[in-house]
Amino acid sequence: MQTNSLRWVFPFVALIVGVVGFMGINAIAQEPEKKEVIDTRPTVQVEPVAANDHQVIINSYGEVRPLENTQLSAQVSGEVLSWHPNFVAGGIVARGEILFTIEKDNYEAAVLVAEAELARAQAGLIEEQAQAQVAEDEAKRFPSKARTDLFLRKPQVLSAQASVKSAQAALKRAQRDLDNCDVTAPYDALVISRNIGVGQFVTMGSQVAELNNIETAEVIIPIAGFDSVFLPERIKGITATIIQKGLNSFTREGVIDRDLGIVDNATRMSSLVVRIEDPYGLKNIQPAIKFGSYVQVNFAGAMLNNIYRLPQALVNNQTVWVVNENQELEPRKVTVIREEGEYFYISSGLNADDKLVITLPEYPQKGMQVKIAGVATKPESSETSTSNTQQL
Repeated sequence: MQTNSLRWVFPFVALIVGVVGFMGINAIAQEPEKKEVIDTRPTVQVEPVAANDHQVIINSYGEVRPLENTQLSAQVSGEVLSWHPNFVAGGIVARGEILFTIEKDNYEAAVLVAEAELARAQAGLIEEQAQAQVAEDEAKRFPSKARTDLFLRKPQVLSAQASVKSAQAALKRAQRDLDNCDVTAPYDALVISRNIGVGQFVTMGSQVAELNNIETAEVIIPIAGFDSVFLPERIKGITATIIQKGLNSFTREGVIDRDLGIVDNATRMSSLVVRIEDPYGLKNIQPAIKFGSYVQVNFAGAMLNNIYRLPQALVNNQTVWVVNENQELEPRKVTVIREEGEYFYISSGLNADDKLVITLPEYPQKGMQVKIAGVATKPESSETSTSNTQQL
């Protein structure tokens, strides 16, 4: 009896165990299989761009030259008696200082002779004027007599007046020759050379020295075509910075004086003239800029409005890369209007707050998905489920 009961119970138990086992295996099979997706997008660094106003600085180079150079000549002939201690090559003399003196005896005597001739002419004029007055009185007493100009001594008076004027002119020439015995500096000057010495006889018109004006210097600077379009409308009076480079570098201020008004046939460049007051620093106690020095000149040009400034390394063939709203690379054609130092200045092709790529992938392509450095992103994952469902 008991054996028969077990015979019927055992199949039911086996069936229940099989169903439970099948359900367990099916539940295990239905658990999602999670796989972590590896992000292969390249990482780039970006910066927002913004438009600003930019003051153009025009840079050029030129040689410092004197405003004027004088070949000094003697105005009279004679023996040189003395010369100024600074009247040597490299010496500096002030305006009006006596550079050298020529023997004056003959010229002093000529002045005395001229003064005597003038006194004689003036005496003759007084005498003629007195005689003319007597003749006029006599004509009044005898109105019946003929009153000719010769009778009234008018020609004689005119001749005497002419003699006075001639004597005055002779005295002026003699005095001028005497004054020219002291040869003075026409301006504050740097002595380039001196060709005379004490005891030397110089003739009128002979060259005795060469002087450079140090009251004002000039620098002629070439302006390239790409800079000329950024020149202000009025250049006269614009302040310029003069830079002397070297071990003892310094800066001075100058003023743009004029445009030379021509374009060089070979270089196609125009030229501006910058003036420097007191280049040797005699009055303003500033470092001297010597003639012949090669200096750098900077001055303000036009003002550019709403301009983007980008490093040159980011612009290739007038193209830059930005990241769009879908985090994709996008090339942009830009218009470069000026280059200064390491930067390009761009007038169009970008918008405010564009994300400019500053570290490009090795092979950038339009539409390439990228990650932005410093921006957190959620790792993407996918669930792969495999279910085998059986219904009993």
